[in-house]
Amino acid sequence: MNILLNNRIVPRESFSLDLEDRGFQFGDGIYEVIRIYDGILFEWEAHLERLVRSAKELMIPLPIPVNTLYQNLQLLVRDSEITDGSVYLQITRGSAPRFHAFPEKTDPTLVAYVREMQRPLEKMKKGIKVITAEDIRWLRVDIKSLNLLGNVLARQKAVEKGAGEAILIRDGMVTEGSSSNVFAIKGNHCFTHPANHLILNGITRQVVLRLLKDTDLTLKETPITLGELLEMDEVFITNTGQEVCPVIQIDEFKIGKGTPGIYTRQLQFAFELLIGSVIPSST
Repeated sequence: MNILLNNRIVPRESFSLDLEDRGFQFGDGIYEVIRIYDGILFEWEAHLERLVRSAKELMIPLPIPVNTLYQNLQLLVRDSEITDGSVYLQITRGSAPRFHAFPEKTDPTLVAYVREMQRPLEKMKKGIKVITAEDIRWLRVDIKSLNLLGNVLARQKAVEKGAGEAILIRDGMVTEGSSSNVFAIKGNHCFTHPANHLILNGITRQVVLRLLKDTDLTLKETPITLGELLEMDEVFITNTGQEVCPVIQIDEFKIGKGTPGIYTRQLQFAFELLIGSVIPSST
């Protein structure tokens, strides 16, 4: 297996992490996960745009220009010979003697690798059960940083209860999932939390917002309460790995009829068409 290290593709075995890398000691870094469909980096422009934003918010200089990074990621995907999977990309501030404030000079460390990822077709077809958990994360969730312990604890709680995701609640309001955005439908209104500092503006979330324009749903980017969520006709989550995934039960409460709803199916179909439109024809 080869990886991208800064501006070179090298064997994974040649990579070692410095003891004082700030990503290791402080979580001082950012990351992205980009889906690969048939060898194509899906929505790569949006992912790299978000990467640039996260880097700017944390004042981490990018080690190479974005266009060069994209070209290197393409080379990495081709080198991996993986056609359906994902690219994990991480940038840390670099290594320096341990001190909380920024060091005067560091060289950021960029590493990326490709792994296979199958589409969760069964879960997308049948829907999943989820739990709720308190949102204990820091208040800059909009930055895609390496600080994910709050997300990890929530997801572990879901795993222990046999659930597919944990929907997070802050001060009685629904924010998002441990690794997903949350959408809820009542009548012909579709609700989702606004893209502020309390959620990560997911790339699949952005795609779904575009797809909603071709439905008769009215978008409401406004927080809803947990009680309101449980009364919705349909609920679904979105992220890079799960795409558009129906939620059929939250804690012990069934959502709607306990089966994926018609609007969720419509959005799944539209997403499927979009995937097809970005994959080159074999003819």
